[in-house]
Amino acid sequence: MLSEQDCAEIAAAALPAYGLDAASSEVRLLSLSENGTYRVRGPARELVLRVHRPGYQTPGSIASELTWMDALRDECGVVTPAVVPAVDGRRVVTLERSDGPRHVVAFELVPGVTAEESAHLLPVGELGRLTARMHLHTQRWPVPTGFERFHWDLDACLGDSARWGAWSAGPGLSDADRPVVARAADEVRARLTAYGQGPDRYGLIHADLRLANLMVDDDRRLTVIDFDDCGFGWFLYDLATVLSWLEHEPGSPTTVAAWLEGYTAERELSEVDLAMVPTFVMLRRLMLTAWLGTHPASPPALELGTTFGAGTGDLARRYLDDADWFRVPARPTPEKE
Repeated sequence: MLSEQDCAEIAAAALPAYGLDAASSEVRLLSLSENGTYRVRGPARELVLRVHRPGYQTPGSIASELTWMDALRDECGVVTPAVVPAVDGRRVVTLERSDGPRHVVAFELVPGVTAEESAHLLPVGELGRLTARMHLHTQRWPVPTGFERFHWDLDACLGDSARWGAWSAGPGLSDADRPVVARAADEVRARLTAYGQGPDRYGLIHADLRLANLMVDDDRRLTVIDFDDCGFGWFLYDLATVLSWLEHEPGSPTTVAAWLEGYTAERELSEVDLAMVPTFVMLRRLMLTAWLGTHPASPPALELGTTFGAGTGDLARRYLDDADWFRVPARPTPEKE
């Protein structure tokens, strides 16, 4: 977990690079999780400053993230925050410190509120359409030379050195739950291995479309923010991330149905794809359970305690035994213009 004092010091130290200074600027913390995010209001400009956690991304991988965000905004109508360059033109500002380099990026302020703050405002079908456009874009986009983003493959998600840790270390898993969750994890691995990573189902994705990363303005227009986890993964994993922390909620199947209705209006999904929806929901749940184990001081871990892990056991049983759990019927092919 990042130190709030540490992030605040880095944010203040980065201000001069953007023509700002701490004495004449109001710097307000927006969120502190994997990264520290600040709203900065200076005499003549306002921006959002993101202080990156140490050791997760490189200047090259951050620059690649920003390049894809620009391409989505310019080429397929997905609204993303515009980057605010430093005074000298740098898009990624690196501060050298005794404990290693720290990276900072600035973005234009996005109007509205997060969908986490006002979930009732989220146009889920429109989010599905936007996600489909993102996936269609990445299928045709010539990845620039030197483009650098990691993969969300089986090793990264559930392997021995999984990026978020092991689900078995998640808080709240009982001795009775562990064998059931282990069977569910094995089934997820088997189904994903059989599904494969063909170009029609695996490519560059946002990888974290949870409610906190979606901004909704007064006209219910969506802006997709926080591409820090973007990388190469299964397209339908993006759907599972929309349900983050909510997989057990009664309304989640309705959210899935609305998202798929929007998505398939733009991009075709086969019956094989649709049959994988429960597996991606279970995969994300396993990963979030692991994340809580490696982030015990995070706000979600402190808020959820052991209840989330206990719920993972219940969902594993449904995944294995309930043929109707998140199963969706085949949808019509979108009409060609």
